[in-house]
Amino acid sequence: MSNPVELLAKDLNGHGGVFCPSDKADMKLWNSHPKVYLDVASTGQAKCPYCGTEYALKAGEHVGHGH
Repeated sequence: MSNPVELLAKDLNGHGGVFCPSDKADMKLWNSHPKVYLDVASTGQAKCPYCGTEYALKAGEHVGHGH
């Protein structure tokens, strides 16, 4: 996949990540894989080790950290 799936800060869970497969990546049941957690907040992007889908925070989005 050439373009990453753009995420808003509100799309991330309480830990700053997403799960893949994701509805945002328009994946169907037939091409899914085991559910994996991807930490997007730490670097602003993450790549799924199974399918290679890339997830990235949309430009200008910021994730608040509670520490």
